[in-house]
Amino acid sequence: MNDARPAPPPPTPDTSIPTPGKRRIVLVTGMSGAGMSVSLKALEDLGYEAVDNLRLSLVDALIGQDDAGRRPLAVVIDSRTRDFSVGAFLSHLGSLKARPDLEVRLLFLECDDEVLQRRFTETRRRHPLAADRPVSDGIRRERTMLAPLVERADVTLDSTQFAIHDIRRVLSGNFAFGGGNRLQVFVTSFSYRLGLPREADLVFDVRFLVNPHYEPSLRPFSGLNEDVARMVAGDADFPVFFNGLTNLLGPLLPRYNLEGKSYLTIAIGCTGGRHRSVFVAEKLADWLRERRITVGLEHRDLERTAPRPG
Repeated sequence: MNDARPAPPPPTPDTSIPTPGKRRIVLVTGMSGAGMSVSLKALEDLGYEAVDNLRLSLVDALIGQDDAGRRPLAVVIDSRTRDFSVGAFLSHLGSLKARPDLEVRLLFLECDDEVLQRRFTETRRRHPLAADRPVSDGIRRERTMLAPLVERADVTLDSTQFAIHDIRRVLSGNFAFGGGNRLQVFVTSFSYRLGLPREADLVFDVRFLVNPHYEPSLRPFSGLNEDVARMVAGDADFPVFFNGLTNLLGPLLPRYNLEGKSYLTIAIGCTGGRHRSVFVAEKLADWLRERRITVGLEHRDLERTAPRPG
């Protein structure tokens, strides 16, 4: 049996103008090179009016403009900005969040230092805080300066291991409008050898289950294969584990929803990210769909760990 299947198309966000009420404002900041431009474009695609590199002193004027549609607004304010200071930013953020006519959220873009340095080197861009010094100095200085903003962020997105479509997916889950306050769940399988998904809210380890990798006839396939699925599901401990997993998630998901969390990532990991984690992630996604929960599914490392032809 062919164990590959086409990926489902990404959900089309509802970009209609929201009903009158609180105007949505997303302030975007973070580490230079972490993906703020990509994030702003993704928010624009979701229906936000997008403004890049706006001076902090002009934010109120922009919000106060008489916009008949009162579109949600996404604004990037970062260390490139002329009058940027963390103290002023935090003060302004507090003032905006206190306004009864606004729904204000802070998005912080994060990334590992080594990856940031490589991105600046590859693009030959100058770091805004490095001046004539090495890029690494600018990164360290910026990270220290922005530390208070990380603590205040409503959403922190770590782009270290992300491709552009990953950034768009996470932002769509957290900031899309038109669907009410319904929780969206994203399930991903992964390989522990390749590292934990940094965006994961909940991580479950299934390395205790019987491993089809050690069955020569099944090794080339994945958890999408019926024979592989049958072997994992046949483990005597699988029913107990899966019932425990769903019994844990059952009461948790409504509480997340009540707390206003709009996007939850559940990661299922095994050694190679091909067999056990893929099967369990598929089964969990099916369980969520049966309960009419909006769910996305991805097998992060399935292609990266595919057997090479001999």
